[in-house]
Amino acid sequence: MKEEYVKKYSPALDRDMEYKTYGDQGHPVLVFPSQSGRFYDYQDFGMVDVLSSFINEGKIRLVCVDGIDGETWSDANGDEQKRIELHERWFHYIVDELLPSVRHSEQETFIATGCSMGGYHAANFFFRRPDLFDTLLSLSGLYYAGFFFPHYTSSLVYDNSPYDFLSNMPAAHPYWELFRQRRIILCVGQGAWEDNLLESTRRMDALLKEHHVPAWIDYWGHDVSHDWPWWRKQIVYFMGKLC
Repeated sequence: MKEEYVKKYSPALDRDMEYKTYGDQGHPVLVFPSQSGRFYDYQDFGMVDVLSSFINEGKIRLVCVDGIDGETWSDANGDEQKRIELHERWFHYIVDELLPSVRHSEQETFIATGCSMGGYHAANFFFRRPDLFDTLLSLSGLYYAGFFFPHYTSSLVYDNSPYDFLSNMPAAHPYWELFRQRRIILCVGQGAWEDNLLESTRRMDALLKEHHVPAWIDYWGHDVSHDWPWWRKQIVYFMGKLC
């Protein structure tokens, strides 16, 4: 398996940013880290290993991006406007700087995936930019920004809250038809530490149904907890269906 580590200056964030790729051919998969995680977590927690057959067979290649949640979503005591402004700069770093540098062609579209907070990020990027992503695979994601900004609202918080901006998106908006052409998978367990994620997934389930967007919303059992052993099982199961 070909691996490549990249460290490159980001004008959007005015700092060096890191990411790592696995494989050099196949459908590109953009992997977002879980809350306050790093680009190397996907490998450290065994996710790359369980996907190795897909990578080695040239079905997918992974692009594991770095996150800055510790300065944005996780910084509960920080200034709310500065937090969300920094997150928006990170969003543009991913969209305007990183994706063009890892695309094999201008027509290439990505699978967006992640676990927990990574699932939120995957959904946020997918629903904001469905022109760049053909597939969403979110595991144990949360889909509204208010969970992290309970006492603060702004246009940027709204723009990064998929449930909210989709709820108010006009039925005639062209994105709805684009969503209907994409592949959407939201998976959540019903066991330990999944309560908030389960509720959020159910709300997204109802919203997508209301707009006739075909999506695979998969509720796993009451023994399925919010943890890496289950996410390893889930990623292999769903990637087998997607590839």
